[in-house]
Amino acid sequence: MGGTVVTIGNFDGVHRGHAALIERARAIADQDGTGRVVALAFDPHPRSVLRPGSEPARLTIFEQRAALLRGTGADEVRRLDPGTDLLSMSPETFLGHVRASFSPVALVEGADFHFGKGRSGHIAELKTLGARLGFAVEIVEPVEVVLGDDSIVTASSSITRWLLAHGRVRDARTVLGRPYELTGEVGPGDRRGRTLGFPTANVRPTQVAPDGGVYACVAVLPDGSEHPAAVHVGPRPTFDTEPRVEAHILGLPTSYGSGGGGEPDWSPIAGLPENGWRIGLRFVSRLRDPIAFASLDRLRDQLARDCALAMERLMCAAPAEEIGR
Repeated sequence: MGGTVVTIGNFDGVHRGHAALIERARAIADQDGTGRVVALAFDPHPRSVLRPGSEPARLTIFEQRAALLRGTGADEVRRLDPGTDLLSMSPETFLGHVRASFSPVALVEGADFHFGKGRSGHIAELKTLGARLGFAVEIVEPVEVVLGDDSIVTASSSITRWLLAHGRVRDARTVLGRPYELTGEVGPGDRRGRTLGFPTANVRPTQVAPDGGVYACVAVLPDGSEHPAAVHVGPRPTFDTEPRVEAHILGLPTSYGSGGGGEPDWSPIAGLPENGWRIGLRFVSRLRDPIAFASLDRLRDQLARDCALAMERLMCAAPAEEIGR
């Protein structure tokens, strides 16, 4: 067919349903080897403009979303800023805008796609307007997945958020087709971890974090290297502090000396400052709930067990996680 094939949506999380849209668009574009696939992704979510404060928590920042969509087969990912001008367009005006900008030969969407002011445009109208404007419309059926409890759900951003809110990161992986990755900047903490022999990167997340607990994760450093990690999410009952995301990265050389004042010497990861760098955390398995400990010795013993179990879970997941690269 050639030409440009367009798909439009929020694409938050880039789950298996989104991947199916890109794969179908890719197949159409490749029919004669001359086509391209363009994904138009709203960012931020339109509800942040229409009803500020009601928008869903982010699963992906735009840069992640764009990389994932390209990895699935999109040639180009364009950000759609949901300003009032765009959101006030009628369905026909909106599609006319898309046609003028990209001259698509086809539009590929899911069966629940709505567009135009007040989401008033629906699939039947999309097909009618597509015929009038000169492009084909292809509808991709929802993708269903089987979770660990044998329930069958439709892959969606909302079910992914629900699963994460309940700590079900393995099921979230099933919906997404890969582990959920939280990103954020490493900032200063209270340095308790290093006094216990388990220094942590204190992460300020840019997306929704899973339910409170301890998880086996793959940590992705700024140089792209991947390392096993034990990650605590949520409040720390032993210290009664605010919720945090703290990652203890395993397998990296540590620098501890005799120290002074009861605190061991400690050095940050080679090549990185103590704070101010970005990290990615891919959640592979939930290890336990947050627990309050009667003493620091008991906490230290549990942290050692957490690290050992995290390594065991991650090694069982390899080579899919490709940790330690």
